[in-house]
Amino acid sequence: MNTTSSTQSDAPFNQPAVPAVPTELVDEEEVVTSRRVKEVGDGTWLKYDPIAIAEYYSSQPLKVFARFIGIFFPMISFAFGLWLDKITNSSKKNLGKRATQIRNLLTKLGPAYIKIGQALSTRPDLVPPQFLEELAQLQDNIPAFSNEVAYQFIEEELGDRPEAIYAEISDLPIAAASLGQVYKGKLWSGETVAIKVQRPGLADSIALDLHVMRTLCIWLQANFKQIRSNLVSIVDEFAERIFEEMDYENEGRNAEKFAELYGGMQDIYVPSIYWQYTGRRVLTMEWITGTKLTNLEAVAAQGLDATYLVEVGVQCSLRQLLEHGFFHADPHPGNLLAMPDGKLAYLDFGMMSQVKPYQRYGLVEAIVHLVNRDFEGLGRDFVKLEFLTPDTDLSPIIPAISQVFNSSLGVAGTNIADMDFKRVTDQLSGVMYDFPFQVPAYYALILRSLATLEGIAISVDPDFKVLAKAYPYVAKRLLTDPAPDLRNSLKELLFKDGSFRWNRLENLLTNARSSDEYDLNQVIDQSLEFILSDRGTFIRDYLADEIVQGLDNFGNNTLQNVTYAIQKGIGMKVESPVRNTQQLSEGLGHIQRIWGILQQTKGFDPTIVLPKIPQILMNSETQSFGQKIASGLTQRMAARLIREVLLQDVPENTVVDARPQLALPNRVRA
Repeated sequence: MNTTSSTQSDAPFNQPAVPAVPTELVDEEEVVTSRRVKEVGDGTWLKYDPIAIAEYYSSQPLKVFARFIGIFFPMISFAFGLWLDKITNSSKKNLGKRATQIRNLLTKLGPAYIKIGQALSTRPDLVPPQFLEELAQLQDNIPAFSNEVAYQFIEEELGDRPEAIYAEISDLPIAAASLGQVYKGKLWSGETVAIKVQRPGLADSIALDLHVMRTLCIWLQANFKQIRSNLVSIVDEFAERIFEEMDYENEGRNAEKFAELYGGMQDIYVPSIYWQYTGRRVLTMEWITGTKLTNLEAVAAQGLDATYLVEVGVQCSLRQLLEHGFFHADPHPGNLLAMPDGKLAYLDFGMMSQVKPYQRYGLVEAIVHLVNRDFEGLGRDFVKLEFLTPDTDLSPIIPAISQVFNSSLGVAGTNIADMDFKRVTDQLSGVMYDFPFQVPAYYALILRSLATLEGIAISVDPDFKVLAKAYPYVAKRLLTDPAPDLRNSLKELLFKDGSFRWNRLENLLTNARSSDEYDLNQVIDQSLEFILSDRGTFIRDYLADEIVQGLDNFGNNTLQNVTYAIQKGIGMKVESPVRNTQQLSEGLGHIQRIWGILQQTKGFDPTIVLPKIPQILMNSETQSFGQKIASGLTQRMAARLIREVLLQDVPENTVVDARPQLALPNRVRA
């Protein structure tokens, strides 16, 4: 609920009656139509139904035509300006001017177009990159409607006059937006509350605008084949979101679900809903006294750390997007408040969305491919995540993607956490506009959510890196989540061409320990379970080969040292042995570094492994693992004996399979 900063929390209260509202805040038409609040639009359109809406307005052609003219002429005027810029070669010069014009135009056209404009600000497949930033600044600059209308809505929804329901209610709305306005009040039981009242005639107005818009999109798609996106489905997607926002009971349910999933996180606060005083067009929720995160002076004056609270918001967003999938799609500064007790409060749960499990895992896989600079894999991820159709030719797209990320990652070894998120999304928006991308609705809302959050973060700390704060959570998920998709992603991250990349494991462990929710015991339990399962066969085989090679090198070096010492002791003239210690020392170095990382991890206790040892030793896979090591060592020892006695010309590093064969030399392999 877009309510308050700390300076607004002391707004005046009024007991009964209908307080006067300044004339500059009141739309006179709304006073005249105050008794018409139960019109068919408000009472019928509980959910978005384009067919029913079309049938309803088919009997009101003059109303539809008048609205079409009201939309058409301003749009044509804007389009003429773009055409004029093009023929006079001044498009680049007037780009900022045109972007501002379209923002102002959508604001004047009303609530539906404000919402559609905000939605388009996250659609790089539909809107040129230069317009995205301007559309993202769309504000709900709508005059407040009269208290008479608001109070009538309260009476109709809650069954009594406001003065009978609330002990106090503010003289004026605390905030007014395109869909409704908010009052501050107090219940007879003493709780201070925010009272959100919907704008009259809203559903009818938005339904009419969406009907006109959808009809136009049908015509455009039928007559302009170069339009590659399904405009009708896009209108339908966002229309559903707008209608969900207009249902305040749905918003209340969203708030409670959000509280259930994320309210237990450290320093996250979700206000309570008072269902006894809530209906479809009136919402009563706990009043939050707080300060916008972007008001740095006010936050600092309360002794709060704005940067820490932004980090709390980032961690909460990651949980929303990658763990539970239920996320707040509109975390703008007015919806994130710093509370006096140091908690971050979330408000306004009208615009929520869902990320399905396969989409969440797909996003993590895309991060893995990005870390590996596997841009072909990233291209396939775009298909899997439904940005591209399966029949899309990726050959021209992959180089464009590579250029975007290589320019941001810079030299090899640059950490993904150091990438500039805004720069990457801006450049990627250009690629999506140039190629046949169709941005899914869930991603558009994710992009809006993250871009808004980063904007808040940068306003608090210009050097803040969202990805740097996000990667520890991703590392934690990769190490602790048992889902097969993420196990495969972990394998892909740690193994390449049969080689284990120790530096990646060290990086994951280092980042994961920065996550507050990282549980080392869980990592050890899941790692042992995974390694000893059928899914961990590839790791056991790799570890067995590494152990065999290391022990063999160690044994060979030891034997050479002993032989050299004996020969030298009895006076024989011998050359110093050539020791193969590089691989052994590298392996020990990796193990030492990993041990050091584990020691510095919260909750580390070496004794936690002791109770697991009997369980490990009794596991059949452990016994097979030991047999593989013993067999490997036996083969290597026999092969060395054969090589030194029978095949002295074979290079030292050649491995010979010593198992009985009819033609032993043919089994020599590098």
